[in-house]
Formats: sequence, C-alpha cells, structure tokens
Amino acid sequence: MAEHTRSSITIEAAPAEVMGVISDFARYPDWTGEVKEAEVLSTGPDGRAEQVRLLLDAGAIKDDHTLAYTWSGDKEVSWSLVKSQMLRTLDGSYSLAPLGDGSSTEVTYQLTVDVKIPMLGMIKRKAEKVIIDRALAGLKKRVESDPDPQA
Repeated sequence: MAEHTRSSITIEAAPAEVMGVISDFARYPDWTGEVKEAEVLSTGPDGRAEQVRLLLDAGAIKDDHTLAYTWSGDKEVSWSLVKSQMLRTLDGSYSLAPLGDGSSTEVTYQLTVDVKIPMLGMIKRKAEKVIIDRALAGLKKRVESDPDPQA
C-alpha cells in the first residue's frame, strides 16, 4: 500500500478565495515552484478543470504528466494520475476548512507519489514533503498577497 505525506497551513482568506487560486492552473508556474507549465485539457460543467497537463520539475522528480481532477465545491479538490513518463502514481488533494468567522482557512495537502524507476521510500517521502511544503507556502503567499486572485 502506498504511503502518503500530509501537511497543513492556515491562510488568511476565505475558502472560496483559496480555491480560486488552486483552480487557476494558468498561474501555477507563478507560485508553485515545481510546475513549469500547466495546460487545461478539459473542463467540467462548472468550468473547473477535469484534466490538466503539467510539466513538473521537483528536483528528484521531473515529469510531463496529465492529472484528472475532482472538485467538491470550495471544500476539496483531489487528483489522480492519468498518464506520465516517469510516475506510476501521483494522487493528492487539497482540503479546505474555514476557521473562526470564515475569513481564514486551514488548507491540508495530501500527496502520494510513486515513480516507475526504483527509488528509496525515504527519498520519495522527502520529494513529497518538498513538493507539499513549497506548494503550501506558495499558495499562502499567492492568496494573501493578491487581493483579486482571479484577475
């Protein structure tokens, strides 16, 4: 059974604002660090991406892959790997929970990565942790510094 890595951060914005940034794939290269390109291949009836092609460079893990996304309003988005050159598994999710009066959000990012080439489990977990920590820090900075993330 694949292990996963999970981490959380508090962002000073409502869940809808945070999800607005998460769903804006065109701007991922601006804040994620690891995503160099993002292309929405298909969208659902709600206008959110269903399949996205991502060019990833996360040090030990470099790949051009496609992910399928499932959205639960502004509460959660999860994804799973459709195709990849290097990865066997890339499953993850962002879960958003409003805090206090709803003006801040706890964001939990969970990620499971498995590569096609042999790699020690501890190296995979370290790569997952780096991806998660950079993504959460980038998401927080992006949401809190941009008064209109949809602009």
